[in-house]
Amino acid sequence: MPKKKSAPKAGRLSMADMRALVNKKAGQEVAHDLKESNPTEVTQWIPTGCRWLDSIICRGRLAGLPVGKVVEIAGLEGTGKSYMAVQSAANAQKMGMDVIYFDSEAAVDPGFLEASGCDLDKLLYVQATSVEMVFETIEELLATNDNQMLFILDSLANTPCEADLETDFNPQRTMAMKPRILSKVFRKITTPLANKNCTLLILNQLKTNITSNVAEAMVNPYFTPGGKGPAYAYSLRIWLTGRKSKASFILDDRGFQIGSEVKAKIKKSRFGSLHRECTYKIIWAGGEAKIMDEDSWFTAIKHSEHLNQRGAWYSINFADGTEKKFQATNWSEMLKDEKFKQRVFEIMDEEVILKFERQEGDASSFFDIDGDKTLSEE
Repeated sequence: MPKKKSAPKAGRLSMADMRALVNKKAGQEVAHDLKESNPTEVTQWIPTGCRWLDSIICRGRLAGLPVGKVVEIAGLEGTGKSYMAVQSAANAQKMGMDVIYFDSEAAVDPGFLEASGCDLDKLLYVQATSVEMVFETIEELLATNDNQMLFILDSLANTPCEADLETDFNPQRTMAMKPRILSKVFRKITTPLANKNCTLLILNQLKTNITSNVAEAMVNPYFTPGGKGPAYAYSLRIWLTGRKSKASFILDDRGFQIGSEVKAKIKKSRFGSLHRECTYKIIWAGGEAKIMDEDSWFTAIKHSEHLNQRGAWYSINFADGTEKKFQATNWSEMLKDEKFKQRVFEIMDEEVILKFERQEGDASSFFDIDGDKTLSEE
């Protein structure tokens, strides 16, 4: 009678052996050495087109949109959500990424994309007919394309689910259908995005929180459609609102409004920068649309000890002890001087990035730009 084969004797496995065992069982690489390259670590950032905003996203460094993660930019109308997405798309292309732009609003103008720096030959435009179609397409591309990709959904609030398309206009028939779908979506695609080092940028709308609870409305004046599922999956949430002053309106020389000033607030961050704020101006009329990025640099460093004001004149101190005088109206012209521009970046990094990292100065300069302490956050 043949002898019974004994079971393999258990022994102590090394970490490398355990990783190999887990990955073999999963059929894919899911176990990683955190001291080496792994999907939890962000090593690349896509610039947003606003350097001040890039400076407040990740504690201790100049960042942008984190590659390999899910990001939300939500805002009120006229706050430049789509323009910021297009700027991010152009910057992603410069980094060698493929850009897939899902548009549910039929509002993307090819000329606008090209004027913003996008290469249309390397941008795939897709009409977002339903959330199921969008995320099934993303899932398929993640499985078949080995190149890095930036997916943009413009916008989540306006993209229907298939049930919306198949029924009448009675909202009760599909109530909570899309949030339930999205809850499942993000459980499925978050890990593949990280593993393929691809990024999903979701544009969303800020809507007024209509409630009979006055205290609740003051604490949380806005909400985003889509339910709680997406909010848990986001690594970064940026909310765009208007400034609380008439001075936030940008007028041309005849008094017509051609733009507005926007406040960007970090609503959620896995990078140590929760609730930080910055501002920038956006031009949306008068023949061009753009973020006035350079103007925001001046605002960011205005209270620095390296920038002195005497009447209408300002002066910047250089590290070698020299100084450069200028007037605010000549700011853009001064930035053409590369030495001056680099000094501005040095001061900006110190004021916005390093002082926050070292917790120096008044916290309100980082968290409460409008001085409105009555509106706390979740």
